[in-house]
Amino acid sequence: MADFVSGFWNWFIIIPTVIGIVALFPLIFSNRGTKVPGEEAEKTGHIWDGDLEEYNNPLPGWWLNMFIITLVFGIVYLVLYPGLGNFTGMLGWSSKGQYEAQVEKAEADYGPLYKKYAAVNIETLAKNPDALKTGERLYANYCSGCHGSDARGAKGFPNLRDQNWLYGGLPDQIKTSIVAGRNGVMPPWEAVIGADGVRDVTEYVLSLSGRQHDVGAATKGKVQFDSLCAACHGADGKGNQALGAPNLTDRIWQYGGSKESIIETINLGRNGQMPAHKDFLGEDRIHVLAAYVYSLSQEYEKD
Repeated sequence: MADFVSGFWNWFIIIPTVIGIVALFPLIFSNRGTKVPGEEAEKTGHIWDGDLEEYNNPLPGWWLNMFIITLVFGIVYLVLYPGLGNFTGMLGWSSKGQYEAQVEKAEADYGPLYKKYAAVNIETLAKNPDALKTGERLYANYCSGCHGSDARGAKGFPNLRDQNWLYGGLPDQIKTSIVAGRNGVMPPWEAVIGADGVRDVTEYVLSLSGRQHDVGAATKGKVQFDSLCAACHGADGKGNQALGAPNLTDRIWQYGGSKESIIETINLGRNGQMPAHKDFLGEDRIHVLAAYVYSLSQEYEKD
């Protein structure tokens, strides 16, 4: 249980909880009445449908006993387990401790298997069916939330099944992406080149992938592109994997390839972040995960 910011909150939980439990005992025992055989039960005075009256009969004994058992169970639980403010319970149990014990057990059970896989290079491991099943489970737990359960990505999240890689699709490059994470930043340009400049650069970007465009605007846009964009995307627009700058000459768009989407990207810029997984997955598991991700793009290559 997390520590409270002050002692007040600790007692704020303890006192009402204890008072509530203690007060319930006299309340329950005060209702342990008995019905005398042959004696007519007291009526409450509530009548429905003309002649349907409510009687004040005592609760059945088994019902009251269940209440008492529940209260006793609650007291025993609060003595043994955390639940009263900062009191940790006599058993010393905590969710954190249980989690750490489970992690330790899992490491003991599966650690040797991951070490065995880690000794194999990624290209070879990507052909091992058992390793890929393990990698697939790691992917489902840690990657599918962003890249999708089918690894085909979504707007702002790369497709991992094709050959288009922002930071490179070689085994070591994929592993580096998972280990250290990636931070992709494109600055907004509207304040620099104005709305007309954004439209001109957009036309030029459309021309790079052979799409329909305004030739005159694209010609002016090329001047802006060479001055401001080529440093990252390259003079030919084919991108730079060292910077994570995408290739603009194909028709693969991470944030959408419509004219409106491109204008939005140039106007506002983009910020993409992939978190580093080294600290909570470890090198051995990442090695298996990288092999699985690498195998996905190899399947695409075969197709």
